[in-house]
Amino acid sequence: MSSDEPTLTAAVLVSGGGTTALNLIEAQERGEIPVNIALVVAHRENVLAVSRCRAVGRRVVVLPGESSPAASDRLDELLLEHGIELVLLAGYLRRLRVGPWAGRVLNIHPALLPNFGGQGMYGQRVHDAVIASGARESGCTVHLVDDRYDHGETIVQRRVEVLPTDTSESLARRVFAEECIAYPDAIRIWAQTHQAK
Repeated sequence: MSSDEPTLTAAVLVSGGGTTALNLIEAQERGEIPVNIALVVAHRENVLAVSRCRAVGRRVVVLPGESSPAASDRLDELLLEHGIELVLLAGYLRRLRVGPWAGRVLNIHPALLPNFGGQGMYGQRVHDAVIASGARESGCTVHLVDDRYDHGETIVQRRVEVLPTDTSESLARRVFAEECIAYPDAIRIWAQTHQAK
């Protein structure tokens, strides 16, 4: 990435352990993605992502409460206050009202969409389903977010072989290694397209 490339202001939305968020923060710090992660948003205080992101010096805001129009309003206001241009979902398990952010929200899913996606398909559940199906390959997908779960234009997919000896944990480790490449790649692609408009 060239040093004169414009930097976009981004927010990362988290719900779990924070490994994807940390991968993106590290990619930013290495100068590999043209974004400044100005904000991390969680819907609960007691998730590892909150403490991990705070430990590396990121501003973290917790917006508690169930998904509702009022909660969506609070999130929109927070993102606008921080001048957010790109929203990056990192294991975020709340329904996001895309509305004003259409075309500016990316998500990563630990399977090759459209397979093994949809409501309730996240984390270990996805890898369990892949292994149970007998599929010979899996991987990850980064896509634009629309108003349907795990739907929207695919930006990047990376593939891994499903081994006969795989458990959901061993498969998850190999898929996550590909996620660490795929998400920064997708951000760069999105930013190039965005800057060209």
